[in-house]
Amino acid sequence: MKLFSRDFTLVVIGQIISLFGNAVVRFALPLYLLNQTGSSALYGTVTACALIPAILLSPVGGIVADRVNKRNIMVILDFFTAAVVAAFSLLRGEGVQIVPLMTATLMLLYGIAGAYQPSVQASIPALVVQERFMEANSVINTISSFASLLGPVLGGIMYSNYGLEPVLWVCTGCFFLSAVMELFIHIPFVRQESGGGILRTAKDDLAESVCFIWREKPIIGKAVWLVSGINLFLSSVINVGLPYLVTEVLPFDGAQANRLYGYAAGILAAGGLAGGICAGIFAKRLPLQKSGRLLMAPAVCLFPIAVALVFFTSGMIDYVVITVCCFAIMVFSTIFTVQMMAFFQTVTPPQLIGKVIAVVITISMCAQPLGNALYGVLFEICAGREAAVILFAGVVSLAIAIYADRLLANGLTDV
Repeated sequence: MKLFSRDFTLVVIGQIISLFGNAVVRFALPLYLLNQTGSSALYGTVTACALIPAILLSPVGGIVADRVNKRNIMVILDFFTAAVVAAFSLLRGEGVQIVPLMTATLMLLYGIAGAYQPSVQASIPALVVQERFMEANSVINTISSFASLLGPVLGGIMYSNYGLEPVLWVCTGCFFLSAVMELFIHIPFVRQESGGGILRTAKDDLAESVCFIWREKPIIGKAVWLVSGINLFLSSVINVGLPYLVTEVLPFDGAQANRLYGYAAGILAAGGLAGGICAGIFAKRLPLQKSGRLLMAPAVCLFPIAVALVFFTSGMIDYVVITVCCFAIMVFSTIFTVQMMAFFQTVTPPQLIGKVIAVVITISMCAQPLGNALYGVLFEICAGREAAVILFAGVVSLAIAIYADRLLANGLTDV
């Protein structure tokens, strides 16, 4: 069976448009806040708060994805996202305090994304045969990385030259167009019997997925805790450190710094794109038992950044080292993510896929707000000694990666 059926192709196209809008708006809004305040602590706190709804709504999205037509979920949430971005654009000029408005908007956007992604991931087994799961996940991750590549670059150029307003309306159009595109998708759907009211059903579904993860397939639970640790110490330092270092620490003026950060975010996404492509090409040559080694490379890549910040006085040299290392971090991290997602989908029964994926995403995401807040404060405290923060992140991440390699090498052997 071919991979790109009509419906899977429409899902991919809808993802391109929707994720492009997401990449642009998630780039522009936090950068606007950082430009307005110059505070890494405030930036980290707001982005941390923004992730909380995504964590809370991801399990809900998984439960709904198994009980409601996945196409309808995608359509409704894309229309709603378009409305949220449009509302922020209109309210921003009405004298509303920017920090509360920004926080509320980002919380809504991340919350919608948290409810949205389980539907996309859960639709793959309904549209693709099992032998193609790895390739299908590679395509979705590649599309996500491709959108993230173009989004920050074009968003940085638009934001630097024209301001925030045009960026917001372009994103609104993207979400609206994606929703219209998704109306034409057909995803096979079998309605599941409900065991009672909404709350009872949600509780039973969540309990069933948690039981599966920690009792029937405990290696999934262990893998999730490892990913959470990497999110806490490695992903968060990139999320907070990249914009802060480029726009506030390195010696670039405002407009130039914003453009360079846009390019850096694009290069970061290019690493994800390259990783997704590599995962697809080498799908059958990447043994899961050795997947833990893929986490060591991203951790090691943090050390050259710390060295550059200490020993190089040229802002452009520091910038090049940071972007090259971030590219490498994303390549290996994405390959690992694709491998693990394909594994989760393979060993999970069809009626549990949405819920299990949602629980996996939720738990792994819980570390992100803590990490963002932690590094926002650390960069503020260690102003002028940012290399120490990067070094700390590298050491802890490497320790987690070494433990992950041992655990997965032994744990996946019996699966």
